[in-house]
Amino acid sequence: MSENMVIGIIKDAIQTGLMVAAPILLVSIIVGLIISIFQATTQIQEQTLTFVPKIIAGALVGLLTGSWMLHQLVNFTTRIFTYISHITQ
Repeated sequence: MSENMVIGIIKDAIQTGLMVAAPILLVSIIVGLIISIFQATTQIQEQTLTFVPKIIAGALVGLLTGSWMLHQLVNFTTRIFTYISHITQ
């Protein structure tokens, strides 16, 4: 196993992890920002107000993009098993 192959596998793992996590994280950040702006303009200082909308938005995005996320993870797993089969040859 060469050093370039290991770096490629690590790069592929990080890229796949970021791609799978990005939709839920981005939506949670945007919803949190909108709620924070709402709290600042209305001077409502309730700390727990941001949690429920973030959870609901994250769940909706998870439901909408879940099949795509699963497809990406299955493709990554297939690539890893292909790398393993090339190592043992």
